[in-house]
Amino acid sequence: MKKLFAKKALHDLVEESNHHHFKRVLGPFSLSAMGVGAVIGAGIFVLTGLAAREFAGPALILSFVLSGLACIFVALCYAEFASMVPLAGSAYTYSYAALGEVFAWIIGWDLILEYSLASSLVAVGWSHYFIKLIGTFGLHIPTWLTNDYWTLSHHSNGVLTQIVPYFCGIPIVLNLPAALIIIVITALLVVGIKESARFNSIIVGVKLAVILMVIFIGWFYVKKENWGNSFSTFAPFGIGGIGTGAAYVFFAYIGFDAVSTTAQEARNPKRDVPIGIIASLVLCTILYIAVTAILTGMVYYKDINVDAPLADAFSRYGMVKVSFFISVGAVAGLTSVLLVLLLSQSRIFWAIARDGLLPERIFAAIHPRFGTPYISTIIVGGCVSVTAGCLPIEEIAKLVNIGTLLAFCMVSAAVIILRVKAPHHPRAFKCPFVPVIPVLGIIACVYMMIRLELFTWIRLFIWLAIGAVVYAVYGRRHSKLAKKHALMEKENTRL
Repeated sequence: MKKLFAKKALHDLVEESNHHHFKRVLGPFSLSAMGVGAVIGAGIFVLTGLAAREFAGPALILSFVLSGLACIFVALCYAEFASMVPLAGSAYTYSYAALGEVFAWIIGWDLILEYSLASSLVAVGWSHYFIKLIGTFGLHIPTWLTNDYWTLSHHSNGVLTQIVPYFCGIPIVLNLPAALIIIVITALLVVGIKESARFNSIIVGVKLAVILMVIFIGWFYVKKENWGNSFSTFAPFGIGGIGTGAAYVFFAYIGFDAVSTTAQEARNPKRDVPIGIIASLVLCTILYIAVTAILTGMVYYKDINVDAPLADAFSRYGMVKVSFFISVGAVAGLTSVLLVLLLSQSRIFWAIARDGLLPERIFAAIHPRFGTPYISTIIVGGCVSVTAGCLPIEEIAKLVNIGTLLAFCMVSAAVIILRVKAPHHPRAFKCPFVPVIPVLGIIACVYMMIRLELFTWIRLFIWLAIGAVVYAVYGRRHSKLAKKHALMEKENTRL
């Protein structure tokens, strides 16, 4: 039983951070841009429409505030850990030090689900805007190559067989653009982190320019009556709707934690990673609130287009050129999100495999020339391209959210534990008001988890059950920490 809860010593983790084959090329600007690139994407360009129409109405503004506060509490915890343990692996690594191996495995397995499905969701959103963008040039892709089977079957009004080709009785339905963009980004990530960071910084600049344009121009077309003239019209789904909306759009904030997964590729991780985490989250929270206010002010919440809400809002006012630039910004923005999420996923696999809990020769293999975990990157890209091409966006979002919220709870708890067990360990950044801030983070995350439907919880438990089997069959037997402790016990017995 002790082996299951064995912890990694903090000094061992710090030592590990100095022995790796990654290239340290990322500074505070690149890390902040990476955080913004990961966070601002599907939340603004995709999920705002559905969340406003189905869950919160104009009060989605408050939903973003609630989610943002929860993330700020958790971000401060992540920043402290990043300054203590500048090691790839994010919440997985932090849990290993504070809670023990079994909890680290749970979070690591959970993060695999989070980043994989998050990438799939973003790819689907990217596909919607890409299709809208090429449509302005008169180019069209058949519907059976731009949708998953579930979505197409529910919107075909019973005529699916008339619009979908079949092969050996199997309908050929695939979101091809979503699958292809994953493959392209995967190839870029294999080539190198420096090249990926440069590419990300460029498209983040494009994305921010478009968002600022939306805020500036859209403000002149806001109709205050669309926000309602009372709380009941501002929040048509009540306080519960605000909470449900917060739980749903929580996905919009996923990404700031991805900055911590690149700690071993940062030039000065103890200083720069906390800067990247906090700066990116604060900026994104402000922009989310502003854009949501503009969207719900321009279009009555029941009339918002859920596929491309911002572009459609400006099209309604005859601003076709603005709509075009929004689509360009969305395509660029969602591309940067994909890049960071896929990068983070491969680093999580690397961290877990480095500890022996997954096959090290596969998932921890570093390319001799590019200095990237190329095999895990390719595996992740292949799996995500399949899920992006075949799964509906609504169900993906729910699973991503609950998985992320669970990880955030663990990190917040871990900060409290290590303040007690390792109070004198060097911390370049300290989360203020411990344990108040971590506890508030846990409470906010648990509240949003409760707001998610039961079926989402069941799916999470199924995934964790599969993870438990993998750990029992492989991870527990090949754990490097367990082998180390066993060797120490043998030596002590001999003495």
